[in-house]
Amino acid sequence: MPRKETIRRARQDQRAGKSASTQAGEFVREQIDKIRHGEHGARSPQQAIAIGLSEARRAGVDLPPPRKGKTKASTRRSAKYAYEAGQGRRKPRRRPRVSRAVKKALKREPRSSASHRALSQQAKRAASRRSAASRSAARKAARTKGAKGRSAAAKKAARTRTRRQDR
Repeated sequence: MPRKETIRRARQDQRAGKSASTQAGEFVREQIDKIRHGEHGARSPQQAIAIGLSEARRAGVDLPPPRKGKTKASTRRSAKYAYEAGQGRRKPRRRPRVSRAVKKALKREPRSSASHRALSQQAKRAASRRSAASRSAARKAARTKGAKGRSAAAKKAARTRTRRQDR
């Protein structure tokens, strides 16, 4: 159950017109705090993030489940249920036995998965995956453009870089 403060912050982000993932970030941060304070643990940083995203979906953040091929079917189904519950399209059933079992299982997991080091490594891995994808996209773009198109794209990129440095 997310804290009222977390929900308030997420709503504030929504009013400010920030993206759904930014709103969900509040819930992920809360999970990290819970693990660091020893309320429960997580098997990995990814699990801590997944719990936070699920809570965000249940709290009504407009964060649709991942598309087919991105994650396994069971994860997608779980995300879909959480999303529908948050959007008021599904009535969640209270299951105290399941709730207790999940809490007990999480208490047995390590706390180190929310350490600065673990989260930093997770972020580095995610960034390297993203940069690899953008490199392949750039290669494809270079193949399909002619010399003139490549030159125009390079000029545009330079403009973007200078504009972002000014901020």
